[in-house]
Amino acid sequence: QVQLVESGGGLVQAGGSLRLSCAASGMIFSINTMGWYRQAPGKQRELVAVITKGGSANYADSVKGRFTISRDNAKNTVYLQMNSLKPEDASVYYCNAGLYLYGGTWPRQLRNYWGQGTQVTVTS
Repeated sequence: QVQLVESGGGLVQAGGSLRLSCAASGMIFSINTMGWYRQAPGKQRELVAVITKGGSANYADSVKGRFTISRDNAKNTVYLQMNSLKPEDASVYYCNAGLYLYGGTWPRQLRNYWGQGTQVTVTS
């Protein structure tokens, strides 16, 4: 069984900071790209930031310069440092990872997994 467990969400005032973490566990052979997405009520889920296994990162225009994504491959963990938070950043944030698992068919198939989501609330 594979799990992506997020933590670090919460309530913060505008201009404040939060750090989200997402740890992957289970029968994981390797992890490809990891990322963060968010979904506000009544809106579609949108990309926030993604990072490759080698550390190359891409960001949504709306968060560039304020958010930083990073990962610790030894811990199978991805982080999202969110600074200068705005009320419009309030959403449920979801971790995403492309995983190769032990077992199963050969060649290994890249499988897409999501975390359960963590709420970020920003007050003005």
